[in-house]
Amino acid sequence: MAFREYKIGARLFGVALGGSMIITLYMPTVDMTSVTVTETGLKKQLSYGRIGGFSYEDPFLQGEGKPKTVVLNKDPSSNAPMETVEAFVYEAGIPFPSGINHPRTLGPGATELSVQKGRVEEADHNSGAVFVISRGTHNGETVNYIENATVTRGWQPSQVLNAGGDANTQYIGSGKIMFVREGCWWCHTLLPEQTQDWQYFGIPPRLGDFNGESPTAFGSDRKAPDLLHVGSRNSSKEWMMMHFFNPRLVQPHSIMPRYDYLWGEQDADGKAIDFDAWRAAYNDYKAGKVVYPPDVPSYAADSEIRYLMDFILSLK
Repeated sequence: MAFREYKIGARLFGVALGGSMIITLYMPTVDMTSVTVTETGLKKQLSYGRIGGFSYEDPFLQGEGKPKTVVLNKDPSSNAPMETVEAFVYEAGIPFPSGINHPRTLGPGATELSVQKGRVEEADHNSGAVFVISRGTHNGETVNYIENATVTRGWQPSQVLNAGGDANTQYIGSGKIMFVREGCWWCHTLLPEQTQDWQYFGIPPRLGDFNGESPTAFGSDRKAPDLLHVGSRNSSKEWMMMHFFNPRLVQPHSIMPRYDYLWGEQDADGKAIDFDAWRAAYNDYKAGKVVYPPDVPSYAADSEIRYLMDFILSLK
């Protein structure tokens, strides 16, 4: 009978903990997958990849193992002009998101169309695939679904990347990793509230917008503007570059830290970036010794700041 009360208490604690996990994690997931995914939800999961945070393919949060988003205005196979479309390229070995691995999570209508017309279950993780978002009709309603363009159109990942070129390729999935890793969500939310936020930040998201996203990045405490629709409010890459390199260039009283280290060691021309010299020149500008601030270095194609900016500008 020794420690009988402690054994009972420990078991009750286990039951309570397990029950709370079911209520807070499992039940909302079941509820979410009963809602049809929106076009926004499809874009997010296809551009972010399997997990937008810590994962076994990217344990050090370097933005590895993520898909690329390519804007196409010509068919990669025939080179014929076509209506502009976003293609989500998963090269060989890149993990697929939940909507591909488990189409039933896409919700009523989107599941059936993605499997029957989109043929997502034929996607091969080992050889890679290209996906696009299409529209179809289910029970008389227009529904967005995932189309496996590698099967339906014959598009191969290498073809799409070559057709789009670097200028039309976006690293949105890798950029979300930067957003999470750098703690941007400590100050910025991705969740306008149903209050006066509507007037400035835009409408709040719908449940279907998060179907398939893992994890969400709602934010913890807003100390800075909401960013959910920031790509619609400000699409200037030049402004974004200045803001990330040194926020005081565009907002003198900003409390945001510098993210100049995300540029890496070299600029777009392969020249070494002299951060000490830049900061000295900026201090001269701040002190009023010169009229104009120093130019911000152009970032290299494989720099982490490119990833982060691609993600931020995709938020519309």
